[in-house]
This record gives sequence, C-alpha cells and structure tokens, in this order.
Amino acid sequence: MQDDDLQTPLAWSEDGQPRSRLYDDVYFSAEDGLAEARAVFLEGCGLPDAWRGRERFVVGELGFGTGLNVLALMALWGASRPPRGRLHIVTVEAHPLQAADARRALSRWPELADLAARLTDRWPGQAKGPHRLEFPDLGVMLDVTVGEAAEALAAWRGAADAWFLDGFAPARNPAMWRDEVLALVAARSAPGAVAATFTVAGQVRRGLAAAGFAVARAPGFGRKRERLTARLPGAAPAPCSPLRVAIVGAGVAGAAAAQAVRALGVEALVLDAEGRGAGASGNPVALVTPRFDAGLAEPAQLFAQAFRRAVALYEAQPQAVVARGALQFAIQPHDADRFAKIARSDLFEPGALQILTPAQTAERTGEATPLALALRDGLVIEPHRVLSAWAPDVRKAAVDRIEPEGAAWRLLDAAGSVLAEVDVVIVAAGLASADLIAGLPLSAVRGQASWTPLDDPPPAAAFGGYAIPMRDGVLFGATNDRDDVARDLRAEDHRRNLEALAQGLPRLADRLADKPLAGRAAIRVGTPDYLPVAGAAPPQASPEGPGGPAGLFVLAGFGARGFTLAPLLAEHVAALALEAPSPLPGPLARIIDPARFARRAARRS
Repeated sequence: MQDDDLQTPLAWSEDGQPRSRLYDDVYFSAEDGLAEARAVFLEGCGLPDAWRGRERFVVGELGFGTGLNVLALMALWGASRPPRGRLHIVTVEAHPLQAADARRALSRWPELADLAARLTDRWPGQAKGPHRLEFPDLGVMLDVTVGEAAEALAAWRGAADAWFLDGFAPARNPAMWRDEVLALVAARSAPGAVAATFTVAGQVRRGLAAAGFAVARAPGFGRKRERLTARLPGAAPAPCSPLRVAIVGAGVAGAAAAQAVRALGVEALVLDAEGRGAGASGNPVALVTPRFDAGLAEPAQLFAQAFRRAVALYEAQPQAVVARGALQFAIQPHDADRFAKIARSDLFEPGALQILTPAQTAERTGEATPLALALRDGLVIEPHRVLSAWAPDVRKAAVDRIEPEGAAWRLLDAAGSVLAEVDVVIVAAGLASADLIAGLPLSAVRGQASWTPLDDPPPAAAFGGYAIPMRDGVLFGATNDRDDVARDLRAEDHRRNLEALAQGLPRLADRLADKPLAGRAAIRVGTPDYLPVAGAAPPQASPEGPGGPAGLFVLAGFGARGFTLAPLLAEHVAALALEAPSPLPGPLARIIDPARFARRAARRS
C-alpha cells in the first residue's frame, strides 16, 4: 500500500466503485450516481423551479465526498440560471478526498467532464476550516468546510434555501444524523427551505420533524423504494433591489472589498483622497505570510484561513507574483517548540510547513542562520498589479464625513458637497477610518522600508525584520514607530533597517552597506488587541444611535499584514453588506467585530 493510499479515506472496490474506508459505505449509487443525485437532491429540493426569479440562491450540503452532487447542481444551474443569478454552495466534509481520487470517481460521466476538470483542478485542500472556490462565469461560489458537521454548522451564520443531506447511511455514520445536527440544519435555513435525502430511517424522519420540518416520503432511486423531502414553513424572501455600494479607500483593504463585492454581483464606487495604493499598500513588493500562533486558538485559525485565501486570490493574478516560499527564522529559545507545534497542527495543508535545521536554512540563504520554519506557500507580490486588477476605477476624492439620509448614506467632502448617495458604505481608509466612524480605537505605526537593486536577491525571510526579493533587487525593513504619522523619508531609518538586516542576514547587510538606498514611509494601522476590525460599524457610529440606518461597515487595523488579512476579511464584510454567506466562521467573526471594544468597555463598567 502506498503512502497516498494511507492518506485517503477512499478505497476502490473490485468493480471500480469508490467506498469509504471509515464507514464501509459507497459514495454514490453503483447503478448511476449522477442520476441518483438528480433524482434525490435536485428533484427532491424542487430545482430548478425553486430558484426561478431569484438573484441569490444558497444550497447547503452535508457530505461533499467526490463533489458529484455539487457538479450536478452546477450543471443544472448553468442550464437554468436566472438573470443576474448567483448560486452559493456551502458544503461540509470531515474526511476530504484527494483530487486524484475525485477525478477518477467522476470520470464515469463524460457529460460532466468539463465541470469536473474545473472542480478537481482547484480541489479544496485538507486544512481544517473553510476553503472557497469561485466559478465567476457561472455565478457560482463554493465554500467547502473541512471539519465535523455539527461544528461547521454551529460556526456558520448563513441561511440555506435548500439542503442536500448526503452523509453515509445512518447505520454507518450515526454522528451525521444526530438530532443536534438536524436542528442546526433547521437553524441555518431560510423560511421555506427544503431538505432532501436518500434515507428514510426513522431517526432521520423524527429528527427533521423535531427541528420544525414537514417531512414527506417520495419514490426512491434504483433499489431504494423511498427517499425523504422536508420543508420548513414560510415563504422564500422577495427579490431585493440592487444595492448601491461605495468603498472609501483604495489600498489593499479597499481594493479587496471592491473585488469581493464584484464577486457577489455588484460594482462598487471606490473613492480615495490620494488615489490607488497611496498609503501603506504602496510599497513595490509585499510579503504574504500568516502570523504564527502556537496557541492554535481563534487568532491562529483566522490567520491560517486568511493566508490560505490570500494565496488563492493572488495566484489568480500570476503577473503579480514575484516569488514563492518564505522563511521564518527562530529568534527566541522557545521558537523551535513553537514551530513544531504549528507544523503539526491541522490549520495548514500537509507538507506546507517544514522545520529546517540551521544547515538547511544556510543552504537556502547562503548565510550562517538559525533554525527556521519554511512556509511553502508564502508569496512575494507586487501590490500595484493586485490593486489595479481589483480596483481598476478609483475616483480621487476626499470623503470628509458620512451622514445618514433616510435609509441610505451620503458621502460628503470638506465643503459639504455630496460625493455619493448609496445604500452601503465600506470604510477601508486606514487611520482615517477612525475620523469617519466613531468608536474605532485605531493607532498609527510609521514604517519605513528600504530597497536597492541586487542581481541575486535572497529568498523571502523574516527575522524580526524581513528581506524580500524584488524583480531586480531586494526590499528590507521596516521601522516600527508608534504614533508617528509623518511620511518623510529618513536617512536614519535606512541605517536602522540595515542594522536590523545585519541581525538576520549579516552577509546581505554587508553587501548593501555602501549601496544607495531608495525607500518609502507609510502609516500602518493597529488596534489594542492586535486584531483587525472587519464588520458592521459600532452602533454609536451612527448619529441616530443604535436605531440609525444599517449599511455602514469598516475594514481596517491590519497592522503589518494587510496583504494577508484583507482578501478574506473583505469577503466577510462584503457578505455582511450584501446579505450573502460569509466565508468566515462565527467564532472568528466575533474576534474581529468592530463593536468588540465597546462590549468590553461595557462589561468593565
């Protein structure tokens, strides 16, 4: 048996059928899995009729498996998609397959070949948590959560219009069909939602009924005499008018927000006082790595998921990628143990983190270096290419204040002229966000980076400071001066950057000692708990108090990791703003909620 076989939960029967090693059950009907998916799940949920006239439709699934149900759903959506329609699929898998196994399992249906190739080419990984895949030409967004069903459903905050309940048979996999899980299915459903499943087991019927579903039997598929459908009371939501969205700020936060809003079918007006990338996002290159937290709690989970999503989105802009891979040097005595714990965790893909001995690190850097953690998927990117792709049109205008106007918002300049009137405002203006939205404890950290031409730049490395390759040089730094908002270029700070570089890469520092240095100073923005603010603006932000209009959001406070955090958190904010499913689990959304500081102050008082 090969190593790959040990890593997959799938086994192949003599007749070529995929079976679960863990549950000793088939992934789909031996007669015709595609026909079964269409009969049990698509027909069982009343599709495509249920989405006619809808601009957004959400399908939840328990048991992603080979992806067959999702492919059948996407094929039907492609053939009957309503005008401007967006399909959002949220599915859970505790034991993810390898892409090669899924490819083999799906190969028996040539009619799905094109879609199957697209899905398996970007197949979700095995790291715990949500993995997002997009099919923009189809208007489909797929979120695959790796984890147990109960935990995933408890953390999800969306509302599905239809459910495919496709765990292995209740007798084989009873945990999937517990009353707790079925109650969570009901709690995560929109009014009038329909659930469908192949099983008519009594515990499933009783569990769905106890959760509030009206349960009915229907003719089964193949050798199964019956299947179940279940419907919640209520009517599907009425179509909403298209929302007008404005984004204040055109750094990585604002550009990521524009991209995320566009992915949900809406074009946003982007405004910036100085233009695209004028603030902290304007350096020639940026390093994309997570913050490593050996506690493995919510902050570590947030950074791991954000890093995974950022890499996927930047890889979709290959012209922006300068280099792949990064090193994190051990600095403190406990770093070796910390690195080992992180590398063993399930927050990153298998093999994505590797601990290097000092000799292995030296081989990569050409320097006498300590033990290091090698991050396979770390990226160095060119920000201007990303920002141009995500926010191609930016209106140069300074927003001085944001005021409610009925159920909408007006953006005004310093003279009181109205720049825009919109339904939704996402403030992503760095430190200036605190001037536009009250209740945000944002602080300034001045950082000056230095760079110079170099024929053979080293691999990206962080060691307190950092050094990262440019296409024709190396960038290093950066200074870290709190409460300094000046952006002048300082020779003293170049010297400080060289001194910091000498602590991590002394040979490189010697090579650069006499070279002329270019540089740039920018203001990073932090918060008291070192986590960003991403979500609805605190209630006191509205002049009308907690009863003021909804639709005001903030995306800021990334510190030095904006290019890692902004893509995922922009999708979270866009989802909240446009009432779409967020990719961010509830516990992670809470730790970045902009209102958390007010809640803490209230508890203290």
